[in-house]
Amino acid sequence: MNTAHPSIKPQYDPQPATDRYLATTHDVLNQPPALENYNLFEQDQALREGISREGAEWARDELTGYGELVGQAGIIELGFLANENKPAFHTHDRFGHRQDLVKFHPAYHQLMDLALSHGLHSSPWRDPGRGAHVARAAKYYMHSQVEAAHCCPITMTFAAMPSIQKQPELAQIWAPKITARAYDPRNVPDGQKSAVTIGMAMTEKQGGSDVRANTTRAYPQGSGGPGQAYELVGHKWFVSAPMCDAFLVLAHAPGGLSCFLMPRWRPDGSKNPWQIQRLKNKMGNVANASSEAELRGALAWMIGEEGRGVPTIIEMVAMTRFDCMIGSSAGMRQAAAQALHHCRHREAFGARLVQQPLMQNVLADLALESEAALAMTLRVARALDNQDREQERLFTRLATPVGKYWICKRAPNHAYEAMECLGGSGVMEDCIMPRLLRESPVNAIWEGSGNVQCLDTLRALQKSPDSLEAYFNEIGEARGSDPRLDRFVAQLHSDFSRTDHIEYRARNLVDRLALALQGSLLIRHSTAAIADAFCASRLESHGGLNIGNLPVGTDAAAIIERATPIVG
Repeated sequence: MNTAHPSIKPQYDPQPATDRYLATTHDVLNQPPALENYNLFEQDQALREGISREGAEWARDELTGYGELVGQAGIIELGFLANENKPAFHTHDRFGHRQDLVKFHPAYHQLMDLALSHGLHSSPWRDPGRGAHVARAAKYYMHSQVEAAHCCPITMTFAAMPSIQKQPELAQIWAPKITARAYDPRNVPDGQKSAVTIGMAMTEKQGGSDVRANTTRAYPQGSGGPGQAYELVGHKWFVSAPMCDAFLVLAHAPGGLSCFLMPRWRPDGSKNPWQIQRLKNKMGNVANASSEAELRGALAWMIGEEGRGVPTIIEMVAMTRFDCMIGSSAGMRQAAAQALHHCRHREAFGARLVQQPLMQNVLADLALESEAALAMTLRVARALDNQDREQERLFTRLATPVGKYWICKRAPNHAYEAMECLGGSGVMEDCIMPRLLRESPVNAIWEGSGNVQCLDTLRALQKSPDSLEAYFNEIGEARGSDPRLDRFVAQLHSDFSRTDHIEYRARNLVDRLALALQGSLLIRHSTAAIADAFCASRLESHGGLNIGNLPVGTDAAAIIERATPIVG
C-alpha cells in the first residue's frame, strides 16, 4: 500500500529493477595503471647516468634490452607467482629413498633461468674488464626489482668464484660449470650437468655470526691439506638455497677452522650424506628456500690453507655483501617507483597527489634516498673493476661494510614510507609493496648484521689503516663544492682522531662515513636539486629523521620529475 502524501512525487523509478541496474554499479575512476610494460633502464635516469659515469657505457644497448625484458607484465607476474607458491620440502621419494628434494613453482625456475642465461652470476668472471662489475650490478639491480628472493642463489654462485679460485685444481673442474650461462635445476650429480649453482653453509646454532664457535668437524680421508678430501660431521643452522649443486662450508679440521667445497652428490653418483632437516619459515624471502641440515660424513674438499677458513670464505662474503647493497638499492628504487607512479596518477582533495606540497616532500625524499644508495653502489662496483689499483682496493675494503650496513639499514623504513603513499591499496597482497616491505630487512641481517658490519669496519681500520685515507680521498674529490659537506667531513675527521669508546661509537661513525660518501658522489655527479636536498637534509640537522623532512627551498618537483617512471 502506497502511504506517500499524494502531493509528493517519488524521486526514483517505481518499476522493478531490471538488468540495466544490475550490470554496473559504478565506473572505476582515479586509479593508476599498473606499473608494467615499461623499460626499467630507460625510465631510470640515475641508473643511465651511473653506468656511463662508472665505466659501463659500452653495455648501454644490452642494459636497455634487459630493462625492456624485465619490465614486461609477464615477467613481473613471475615474481608474484613465485611468492604465492612457496617451495616445498620432500625428504624421500615414493619408494622410500632419501632425496632431500625441494620443489619450486615453475615461475621460480623461469626467473632463475632468466638470471643465469643473462650472466647475472658470472659475467665479470667470464668477461672481466673495464666496467664489468658496473654492468653486472646494473643488470642485477633491474632484475631484483622483479623478485628478490631467488637472487640469493644467483649471488652465492657469483660470489663463490673468488674463494674457489684459491684452489686451482678444484677451480679447473668447477669454474666452467659455475660460470656457464645456463640453468639446470635437476636433482642429479654435478657430473651430469654443464651448469651448476653454489650455496653457502656457515652458521651454526650456537655461534650465529661467531663462526669460530662452530663445532662441525672435518676428518681427512688421506693425507689432508688444501685440495684434499675430507668427511664433515656436524650441523648447519642456515643452508641457503639447499638445491644448489655444491656449498662452501666451514668446519674444524685438525689444523683449525677451514673452508670446504661440499657437493650434493659424491663422484660415484651416490647421494652425499648431508640431510636437510627442515626449511626455514621466513617472514620474507619466501620464494627462496633456506634450510637446516645435518652433515653425516659428507664428502668435501678443502679450499685454501688449513686453519684459514675464515680468510678464505671471506672472499665470498665480501661479494655477497656487495650484492646486498645492490639488492637493497633495487628495493628502494622499486618502492620509490611505485609511490611516484601512483601519486602521479592518483587525485585526492581536488589535485593530483604529486602536486600536493607535503606529498611532494615525501616523494622527493624517497627518490633522494634511492639515488644516493645507487650512486654509492655503482661507485663500489667501479672499485671492484679496478682491484689492481691500491687505492681502489683500499677503498673497497672500507666501502663494502659501510655500504652494506647503511644502504641495507635504510631500506625497511624506505619501503614502509613508500607503501604509505599508496594508502590502503599498498597493504594488499596483490600489490608488490607488502613483498618489498618483507624483503627489506633481509639484506640488513644476512651476510652479517649491522653490528657485524660496523665491527668489520673497525677491523679494516685496524688492519688496513690506509683504507680510511683512501676513503676520505674519495670523499675529498668534492672538497670545496659545498660548505655543508666540508664541515661534515671535517668533524668526521676529528672524531676519527679519537680512539676512546670507539666500538661503542661505531654505528655513529659508520653512519657518517656513508653519508659523507653519498654526499660527495651526489655533489659531483647528480643534479643541483639532488645535491642540495641531500646536503640540507642529511648533513645538516633539521630536527626530523622520518622521510618527508626536506627543508623549505628544496626543488622537490625537479627531484620527482627526475625519478618518476612515465607509464600510462
